[in-house]
Amino acid sequence: MVGIQIDQSLTDDMVERAVANCADEHFAGDIRRMNQALLQGECEYCKCVVDFLAVEISEYLGRIEETVKAVYQYEPTDATQIIQSESSSKHTSINLIAWVDRKSAAFSELVDTLESVLSASQRKIGCVEASTKCFTLDVKEVDDQEVNQGRGYGLLVKNAYVHSKPTWQRTKTSEPQSHEEAPPIPRVSFDIPDSFDPELIPESRLIEHAFSIERIPPEHRTEMEPHLTELKVILIRRMISDQLSYISVARQWFTISDLADIYQHRIGYGRIGGKSAGMLLAARILNEVADDEIKACLKTPESYFLGSELIYIFMSMNGLMYWNDQKYKPEDQIWEEYPIIQEEFQTGDFPPEILAELNQILAEIGNRPLIVRSSSQLEDNFGTSFAGKYDSFFCPNQGTPEENLASLTNAIACVYASTLKPEALLYRRSKGLQDYDERMAVLIQVVEGERFGRYYLPQASGVAFSHNIYRWSPQIKPEAGFARLVWGLGTPAVQRLGDDYPRLVALSHPSLQPDDSIEAVRHYSQQQVDLIDLEANAIDTLPIHQVLNSSYSALKLITQVEQDGFFVTPKMRVKTGEIPNLAINFHELLNRTDFPELLSRILDTLEENYHSALDMEFTVHFPEPQAPDPPVHITLLQCRPQSYLEDILPPRIPDDLLEENILFSTSFMVPRGYLTDINYVLFIKPGSYFGMATPTARNLISQTIARLNNLLEEKSFICIGPGRWGSTNLDLGVYVSYSDIHNTAALIELSGREVGTGPEPSLGTHFFQDLMEAHIYPLAVPLDDENTRFNRDFFSMAPNVIQDLLDIDDSVAECVQVIDAKTFRPGYHIEIIMDDAQGQAIAFLTE
Repeated sequence: MVGIQIDQSLTDDMVERAVANCADEHFAGDIRRMNQALLQGECEYCKCVVDFLAVEISEYLGRIEETVKAVYQYEPTDATQIIQSESSSKHTSINLIAWVDRKSAAFSELVDTLESVLSASQRKIGCVEASTKCFTLDVKEVDDQEVNQGRGYGLLVKNAYVHSKPTWQRTKTSEPQSHEEAPPIPRVSFDIPDSFDPELIPESRLIEHAFSIERIPPEHRTEMEPHLTELKVILIRRMISDQLSYISVARQWFTISDLADIYQHRIGYGRIGGKSAGMLLAARILNEVADDEIKACLKTPESYFLGSELIYIFMSMNGLMYWNDQKYKPEDQIWEEYPIIQEEFQTGDFPPEILAELNQILAEIGNRPLIVRSSSQLEDNFGTSFAGKYDSFFCPNQGTPEENLASLTNAIACVYASTLKPEALLYRRSKGLQDYDERMAVLIQVVEGERFGRYYLPQASGVAFSHNIYRWSPQIKPEAGFARLVWGLGTPAVQRLGDDYPRLVALSHPSLQPDDSIEAVRHYSQQQVDLIDLEANAIDTLPIHQVLNSSYSALKLITQVEQDGFFVTPKMRVKTGEIPNLAINFHELLNRTDFPELLSRILDTLEENYHSALDMEFTVHFPEPQAPDPPVHITLLQCRPQSYLEDILPPRIPDDLLEENILFSTSFMVPRGYLTDINYVLFIKPGSYFGMATPTARNLISQTIARLNNLLEEKSFICIGPGRWGSTNLDLGVYVSYSDIHNTAALIELSGREVGTGPEPSLGTHFFQDLMEAHIYPLAVPLDDENTRFNRDFFSMAPNVIQDLLDIDDSVAECVQVIDAKTFRPGYHIEIIMDDAQGQAIAFLTE
């Protein structure tokens, strides 16, 4: 041993293994989070590293020096001060006692050398609180005489009342060997007692215990399976969701490895929320039971989760907790105060340890764009999708590290603020969920897409439904599913904000469109594209012809060009002059690839195992767009149970209806359903509404509708109005939120030349989801269609009873008409029969 040289790599490896073991014990193996804790100077974790280092060093000393019989670790305490000349340091040190055959100067020299090299390894951890006293190696030698007589440090070897523990002991097989040949240190297992409170045990320890059960061969762990299931349920409830309907499905699919991965990608404490939960469960199901073709084409985006407890930490440290009673305030006050809430949340600060972790994520991601998405506890659950109620934000992530972090934290703060968004609070109130402690988690994802010049965007995005609510042709199979497709970011596929249209796809017949005339295809095709402008470091919406050019790799899969009154797929390179004649209709994607069939099979597999109809958001990528049979990659972004209308078998439409009793009939995308005992019609007169000069006047109409909604009996009335209900563009229709119309039985949209808008419905949008959950039937009545009937005499001659119900101005009564069926014709009410098989819906007066 004389003159032994200790290489730096020896202690580097020791420290690395000790950190890895501590990561196993505290963070389920997540080295990144362990290093982050050490960087922040959290001494609890530093002490853990010291304990594992003590074992490493003890074994090394035993291997190198034959005279060592055993090594013990001790902690200097008041009880040991009588045998210790120096005072205890508040910093963490490695205190060992080496029981040797004989003391020697060579052994002391070895320890001094080891301490010097260890100090260099310790500095690489980079702890902000570290001092020269940290990781000090203090090894006391004791011989047989000191141990037997209990003198000095020999007292600590065999005295049960003094805190020490053996870290190494020589056995018959313990032979000196070089450190290069040393076997890896076994990692400490964790045993949970028969009776334990899971709320008091760290999740990392539960995961480690579950892993220890999973490592038992299946044939020997039968008796432990119930306990393993219990651990899964505990972890799912604590980390993912407390919704029983979700847990009952998730516990059958998630492995402990899945749960450990979630734990490693979670920042802070609490649950990861409904949106994250749905995506992860869908991915697990597909990875387990889908066919090989689906597994080969499917992936999920790189994702990180902010735990739900962090929102309260953020609110508390920024003095925002007084907003927590917002959900109990009057509706007018909720709307009035929300802008103040947004401003105050955006000026809030985050805890330093959270900023450090977010910085680490940004360093790992690089300059790839991000999306910060809401993931509340109730979101995307069975019966409460909360679709569109909370906010999500894109972060282009193209600035300096400081700018990118500021953009990310601002987006998170804005998502937190949306927890108190009026639409969300009023939706919760209407669903009887007002008292639920809705803590907002956040999902951070890398945006799927590719660079095209200065822009970044997916080649296709969309939302798909496992059950097709609307059939615009009898041959369409509802069980095959339905999708809305757009080029670029998927916002327009789920949120109708302007006069633009996604591609509607019945997956059983993907080529079939509601109206396939040249004029209709052009009019109802996408005109704008949402994308990330990398040079401007901003999100933008641009005309498609401003972005598209002949060099776009997927051009022939997503577009066709108009030539001689027909749309055809370009065979050669598209010329610059032909770009204005392009229409995005995804013709080749739907007819030349396996995409429609793959998507339908994905939906079918998920529905079968979810035991519920569902919808999913996704992006599409074509790795070889020029190939004869282009392969398709689908990225799963979100999955949730689908809201749908009850599958009611309607009665047969009577053949003997008098024309004067028919209010309207339509054959445009008719669902299946039957409404009876309708007593009132709330009719917005198209000419009067669009003739209003100011948005303020039109907003007054929306407020009047909301008052009538609260006044009239639930499901006793229908709403008929011009354009698109729920549109935020007041030139396109009547803006109402979910809370304004949730008691109505049906929303009927009028379209045509006299109205000025097209009949493209809100199918698949967030507003449509609200209608489904509230069992509100949406219908479109295109007045220009020759098969449509609309009884103008009824709407013009029936008395307006609105001023009998509400105290309103005459100007409002000129626009909003309330027709009482029994006042118009005593003893009568209104019925609506919707027969999707015949493709006809009809509303009529009946006794």
